[in-house]
Amino acid sequence: MSNNEIISRVENDRILVLERIFDAPRDLVFSMFKEAEHLKHWWGPSGWELPVCHIDFRPGGIWHFCMKCTDQNQGDFYGMESWGKAVYKDIIEPETIIYTDYFSDAEGNIDESMPSTEITLEFIELDGKSKLINRAEYVSAEALKSVMDMGMLLGITETWDRLEVYLSGK
Repeated sequence: MSNNEIISRVENDRILVLERIFDAPRDLVFSMFKEAEHLKHWWGPSGWELPVCHIDFRPGGIWHFCMKCTDQNQGDFYGMESWGKAVYKDIIEPETIIYTDYFSDAEGNIDESMPSTEITLEFIELDGKSKLINRAEYVSAEALKSVMDMGMLLGITETWDRLEVYLSGK
């Protein structure tokens, strides 16, 4: 597995598992997911920024954020905002982050028409590098298909590419 390659598989028709190796120590990669000042530099696909990022990194805490398209070359997406809300369930530093991910509005109200996701992030130390495993569990195969049809896999690939670049400067 090269540093830029995401390995993906679907389990039980409704669980998407993504894996990637980052050329950075596990503690550093883990810290990228818990601090707003880091997330603002890399979260979101290419051409998107994170103008709003409020994070209370603890079990029961909430991460509320807005991704905004700032790339005019993305046509109809330019200027679009996508709000999200994560509710942390369990955190074991620097090994695991478990949370429920929701689509939301600017006030943090959950969009019930969109599928939520149970996310487990696992950080594994590999001789100075880190393997990140992202397990995203959906309520149904149809819910997983709906986010895949929205381009979620490309979005995660671009987001993790941005994380790799950001980590190289740390």
